[in-house]
Amino acid sequence: MPEISRFYGIIIRMFFNGHSPPHFHATYSEYSAQINIDTGNVITGELPIRALKLIREWVELHRVELVKNYYESQKEGESSVKSNH
Repeated sequence: MPEISRFYGIIIRMFFNGHSPPHFHATYSEYSAQINIDTGNVITGELPIRALKLIREWVELHRVELVKNYYESQKEGESSVKSNH
């Protein structure tokens, strides 16, 4: 699972054979969650509120790139996922 961003101790990754809805994986310390790209909501898992707020702000800035990465990765595999720092 390629890492696409890292900030404030939060690591963002995206599987290249993910499932719907479009999402990414966020890890912060011992917490992890799948985050819906369209809504910024947690699909599964949990994160501290402060980390989730930072992730939602990051999603707002990078949503177009995230959606593009998600759909390209479904067609082409891991090599198509690009960093969104």
